[in-house]
Amino acid sequence: MKKKIVIKGDRVQDVGYRLFLLDAAEDLGLKGFQARNIKDYVEFCVEGDDDRVVKFVEFAKGNYPEFARVNKVMDEDYDGEVASIDRFYQRFSVDQLVKIVDIGIDMVGKQDSMLKRQDTMVGKMDLMLEKQDSMLEKQDEMLKKQDLMLVKMDSMLEKQDETIMEIKALREDLRSYMEERFEKIEREIAAIKTKIGL
Repeated sequence: MKKKIVIKGDRVQDVGYRLFLLDAAEDLGLKGFQARNIKDYVEFCVEGDDDRVVKFVEFAKGNYPEFARVNKVMDEDYDGEVASIDRFYQRFSVDQLVKIVDIGIDMVGKQDSMLKRQDTMVGKMDLMLEKQDSMLEKQDEMLKKQDLMLVKMDSMLEKQDETIMEIKALREDLRSYMEERFEKIEREIAAIKTKIGL
């Protein structure tokens, strides 16, 4: 038996629906499973023994991922080709890894942008210091005031150094976090492969 299930609601995408129903399909021993996001709804096609497909449809109508907001679940007979669960799982895994890489690249890009801004700030500070040196040479009577300004500038440089150190520490924390996330994903993939016999 083959069925197509359409799930509509206020929030049905980016809530883990594909993984949620893939797990149910594996538990029920279905041989075919595929899913895709279409505009504002998600569509699933399944294939397997009649009683298992019926149980899957019942499960899909009565169970949702934690953050999903579902308004309607519809099912109908389906006569098209349905990919094997293994094939869908492989494609899904690749899609998720691509998303993770994209997020990582975006985060690195934002860090690079922050570092460039800090470089600009350091450059402006250097220009300010050059102008102050020129003022010291031209205006001897302003030495006391400029000494006070230099003390303030030193304080600003110390604060800037602290900011740079905090950003470096943040970058290290982010690297560690991303490594942990990738290791966790690899372990989860390995566990899923073991579970499905790959």
